[in-house]
Amino acid sequence: MALASLVRRKAYLLSRNLSNSPADALKYSFSLSNFSRGFASGSEEKDVVVIGGGPGGYVAAIKAAQLGLKTTCIEKRGTLGGTCLNVGCIPSKALLHSSHMYHEATHSFAGHGVKFSSVEIDLPAMMAQKDKAVSNLTRGIEGLFKKNKVNYVKGYGKFISPSEVSVDTIEGGSTVVKGKNIIIATGSDVKSLPGITIDEKRIVSSTGALALQEVPKKLIVIGAGYIGLEMGSVWGRLGSEVTVVEFAPDIVPSMDAEIRKQFQRSLEKQKMKFMLKTKVVGVDTSGNGVKLTVEPAAGGDQTTLEADVVLVSAGRSPFTAGLGLDKIGVETDKIGRILVNDRFATNVAGVYAIGDVIPGPMLAHKAEEDGVACVEFIAGKHGHVDYDKVPGVVYTHPEVASVGKTEEQVKALGVDYRVGKFPFLANSRAKAIDDAEGIVKILADKETDKILGVHIMAPNAGELIHEAVLAINYDASSEDIARVCHAHPTMSEALKEAAMATYDKPIHI
Repeated sequence: MALASLVRRKAYLLSRNLSNSPADALKYSFSLSNFSRGFASGSEEKDVVVIGGGPGGYVAAIKAAQLGLKTTCIEKRGTLGGTCLNVGCIPSKALLHSSHMYHEATHSFAGHGVKFSSVEIDLPAMMAQKDKAVSNLTRGIEGLFKKNKVNYVKGYGKFISPSEVSVDTIEGGSTVVKGKNIIIATGSDVKSLPGITIDEKRIVSSTGALALQEVPKKLIVIGAGYIGLEMGSVWGRLGSEVTVVEFAPDIVPSMDAEIRKQFQRSLEKQKMKFMLKTKVVGVDTSGNGVKLTVEPAAGGDQTTLEADVVLVSAGRSPFTAGLGLDKIGVETDKIGRILVNDRFATNVAGVYAIGDVIPGPMLAHKAEEDGVACVEFIAGKHGHVDYDKVPGVVYTHPEVASVGKTEEQVKALGVDYRVGKFPFLANSRAKAIDDAEGIVKILADKETDKILGVHIMAPNAGELIHEAVLAINYDASSEDIARVCHAHPTMSEALKEAAMATYDKPIHI
């Protein structure tokens, strides 16, 4: 206000040296009016302010704008899309596809009558294709912001009050953004392990694993979850000797046990090695490579593993550092997740949280649904996300996708159930393309036939699963799927046959 008053005073003094014509007076009046509005616009209170521009944050911002709410999105990275688009889901799928093409060319093409004198890896070109995909998509989100009139602030935001966020901009300045409703959508970060320092060169996170300058001869992956197995697959296809070290007794513990066993056998056929029930107790980077000291999880003799690169993939933690949550009194649980109610509201009025910073599966598509539902509540509408009906996919080859309960979970609930299975070896499309490894498994309530869970291991399981997701969301029965006409020949017929096997008998086995 002091600056505005000073300008007004100077304008008044200057005006005394001008003619007293109405035109001059009008010109100065208009100029001062414009200045005052421009000065005040920086502190204009928005209906919604979103901290974080990842899948949850940018979707929430766009949805809020579509519902007529004045919206600002704050993103520290300087590019939208969060971890998923910049250093996660999207670049990893680009490399998974490129490495699969190389693997097919060296292992399968000849059997289809396509032969080459030689095939080689051009890693810089592969990385460039990945980077191009990321760049195009991040710019696309900025375009969506402009289309929907979302104000975009590039910088690190932190609370100074429940309705104000101070932003240190990436240009080096600072500003304050005010909002009636503020949504925390800051996502998650790589979970570190005691005694292991990630340098993104020899000891890397998933971020570093997406940008290696050469194919390592030996790669050790610490952690047998989704990310570790996907990145292990990428570099294994390109020629790395991959060993996965996992503290737990199984890979991907959340997966249905029967499917998990088949999945592990498939990965082992691809020469991926597993050391389960094993913990890392020491790391030595003094030489050219990396030496890991490991021992049985229950204790015992130690052994040493050597690698050119070690990928730490032991999960992710909510990212709330530096947000000032303690300053405004936002409650979190023991592992740092923000506690919210069924409307995504925290204990502080006007402050909400979505995505990886709250309990629930740490998945980009779950965060998107959180964002839409949260904004709908803010706008006075109704939103809903059922975390028991969110699909999960491991994008290896074959892929593994699931929705609903595993057989172990159904047993634990004490529900009487039926199981229907159908192997892709009996699916005509899978046989025709010579890619028939996998199975569909359906669990249904024995009395009502309501579908409880669906699990698919197949080349394109991530696409096939959505028929099951729709069915589960509408409480469909296995007979409902079985009686729907499926095009022939398609991989999706395997889901129909598994449904037939659940409530009656399949035709083709």
